[in-house]
Amino acid sequence: MSVPALLENWYNDPSIAKNLVVRRTLPARQAHYVPLPDELHPLVKEALARSGYSQLYAHQFQAYAQARAGKHLVVCTTTASGKTLCYNLPVLDEAFKQSSTCALFLFPTKALAQDQKEHLEGFIQAIQPHERSHAPTLAIYDGDTPQHHRKAIREHVRLLITNADMLHLGILPQHTLWARFFSNLRFVVIDEMHVYRGVFGSHVSNVIRRLKRVAKHYGSQPQFILTSATIANPAELAEWLIEHEVELIQQDASQRGAQTFLLYNPPFVNPELGIRRSALQESLRLAEDLLAYQLQSIIFVPSRHAVEMALTYLRQRMQEAQWLRAHFKGASPEVLIHGYRSGYLAQERRLIERRLRAGEIRVVIATNALELGIDIGQMSASLLVGYPGSIAATLQQAGRAGRTQADSLAVLIASASPLDQYLVRHPEYLFDTSAEHALIDPNNPLILLAHLQCAAFELPFDENEGYGNLSAGDLQEYLHHLQAQGWLHASNGRYFWMAEQYPAEGISLRSLPASPVLLQAQSPQGWETIGQVDYLSAYWMVHPKAIYLHQGQTYFVDALDLENHLARLHPVQSDYFTEAMQETQIQRLSEFERSKVTGATRHYGEIKVTTQWSGFRKVRFFTHEILGTEALDLPPVDLITTAYWLALEEATVEQLRLAGLWNNDPNDYGPNWPQQRQAARQRDGFRCRHCNAPESSRQHDVHHLIPFRAFSSYIQANALENLVTLCPACHQKAELAVRVRSGLSGLAYLLHHLAPLFILCDVQDLATHADPHAPLAEGRAVVVLYDRLPAGIGLARRLYAEHSRILEAARELIRYCACEDGCPSCSGPGGEGGMGSKQETLAILECLIDQSSSPKA
Repeated sequence: MSVPALLENWYNDPSIAKNLVVRRTLPARQAHYVPLPDELHPLVKEALARSGYSQLYAHQFQAYAQARAGKHLVVCTTTASGKTLCYNLPVLDEAFKQSSTCALFLFPTKALAQDQKEHLEGFIQAIQPHERSHAPTLAIYDGDTPQHHRKAIREHVRLLITNADMLHLGILPQHTLWARFFSNLRFVVIDEMHVYRGVFGSHVSNVIRRLKRVAKHYGSQPQFILTSATIANPAELAEWLIEHEVELIQQDASQRGAQTFLLYNPPFVNPELGIRRSALQESLRLAEDLLAYQLQSIIFVPSRHAVEMALTYLRQRMQEAQWLRAHFKGASPEVLIHGYRSGYLAQERRLIERRLRAGEIRVVIATNALELGIDIGQMSASLLVGYPGSIAATLQQAGRAGRTQADSLAVLIASASPLDQYLVRHPEYLFDTSAEHALIDPNNPLILLAHLQCAAFELPFDENEGYGNLSAGDLQEYLHHLQAQGWLHASNGRYFWMAEQYPAEGISLRSLPASPVLLQAQSPQGWETIGQVDYLSAYWMVHPKAIYLHQGQTYFVDALDLENHLARLHPVQSDYFTEAMQETQIQRLSEFERSKVTGATRHYGEIKVTTQWSGFRKVRFFTHEILGTEALDLPPVDLITTAYWLALEEATVEQLRLAGLWNNDPNDYGPNWPQQRQAARQRDGFRCRHCNAPESSRQHDVHHLIPFRAFSSYIQANALENLVTLCPACHQKAELAVRVRSGLSGLAYLLHHLAPLFILCDVQDLATHADPHAPLAEGRAVVVLYDRLPAGIGLARRLYAEHSRILEAARELIRYCACEDGCPSCSGPGGEGGMGSKQETLAILECLIDQSSSPKA
């Protein structure tokens, strides 16, 4: 069956067609070919011919010509456009012509490195066996390379495949062992350049500075070839990364079949509450049709947890659907449907990739781990569960389908997030706006100082030497600082490393501890490693008593040993999963800018964020009922970064109070409420726990610390530890604080999800905090948005500048949302602690927007 046949079925099915809010068809594209270059080495021509190449795409020819002319270049074309040959061809041609030529290939993931190694090996295997002795040696050198192979690789390799982490940790600090390689280094290939953004990109730019410095020491000046997915500033990012002028190649001459792009908004299940059907569940419904039409598909989901949830659900649905299994003659769902994400072991991922290419797996559910250019075969359809957070990521994920001349399909299934719902109302942002700008800041002081230590360890600094775009004079200030700290020693105009530490070991390129947490599960053979998670994710993914999902199997976490980077689990049959809960405290360190705005002051500065994972919820599968909560005892995590915060004026809060934004209506707190209320008052000695006032003419009130509506059971809500006795005056203040907190949380939720449209970042690059009595602002009510990466990369500064535009968009979205009192598409799922928050959030926004200058609704 075909994509057009499936689309005809969907367009004629009212239950699906009514949810297709946007349909766009990207027409098929004819290839533009040019002859093979005459200058190619004969063996390279032979290998091309045996591999099926009688001609090149025009952009591949252009890349070869520019590289041969000695230019640094960046190739920015669509997925499946043959970018691999853009760098392999000039590198291999030169390596055959000059027997000493060496090249360094940097790939962002080990999976991609393995995939590209197979491409290079396949090219060399296409040469006649008796001529292969002329071929350059190639090898992967990364954390998985056995120790007993490393010496031979250093001595003989000419085409070295690695990643930025290994270059940083294992190659540059030991450059004397690589003297032959660096002396002959002719090319550096940086694939998937768009990955190197934010803090990671800022680190990698400094690693490249160190690479160029070491290469110069050995007498070489390598030429750089970079590739990228579609971003708004490929040449700019390339020049930031390598600090050379580059030639940009972006005219895509490859062929492609027609692709239909659908924007699907799940239907309401409760319009008053603004609750739509789950995007994940809707994707599985569509995936059933893709299976029935025998279209190989990929489903992109936003998290590793979602991979396992979707895998469990879809396998179960297929197991129960006899008609669907009949299409595959009874083949097991475990064979046809697989997950793919980080945390799976390398051999497990390689097996999945091979089975995808062979067509044995019909549906793969993946995180963005498969967003990059790993060869996974000829996908017909790509389902995106929720907006991936950037236009570039959307194009990458959609482009994983349609890698042949056949028609293909991409479906973005909108989640309930404000950003997704805003895109449903404004699809021009998705289809008519250029892709995002990638930002890095290699001169971020914390990052720069860290890499200057590494560079000094590798080679002494000369007092007249610059570093990257830093002049010798600018560099001197940093070197003097490191000297004062005892890291460097100055002698005869040079700065030498003098500490005992090996600096690279203490510096992660992602500002995370270098060692992941290994997951070991009980099996009949003993303890077996089933995967790994990064160090910080372990706090919420594999905390003690967590339910961890892996390939559809549920595991119970018995223990988490953070010191030894180890979690112990055992398999269980569980009807629930777990969600960790966190508490955040923010301390202001310094303030760079501040200005008065309507109803508040806006600030930009440096903060310290302390996160404590305090407990977890047990949530039933499918129904998402909260079964209970338990406490956690884990060490806090600190982050120093930059932030934009909005502090409400006292007059604004008073205006909200006078508007009566708290609810004094009596509530039905369940049949045990009279007894629990009496027990709480008795426990507190019939005194207010806040001001200590005794009861007099009327009984004191009893207040829920966590709002009643946050619980699925009145027994949990009315537990004594959740109740506190308050006098009427203190109770009124507490209720106001809850309502204001609810409105602040709704505002933070809105701003967080809308910000990427205005400052061109990913949602996950930012975090938020709302506090009605924030120490950050001398006890005033505050909403904080901060860079989630240490020291920041400028997002908070741009938020400060875009303050008015983001507030206007937030007000428009919440005004026109169909819900009655807050929902996941506007102010959040039920507001703070389960309370409605639409009214409070909108009231705050009205107070913060200059009515005289804002456009009329």
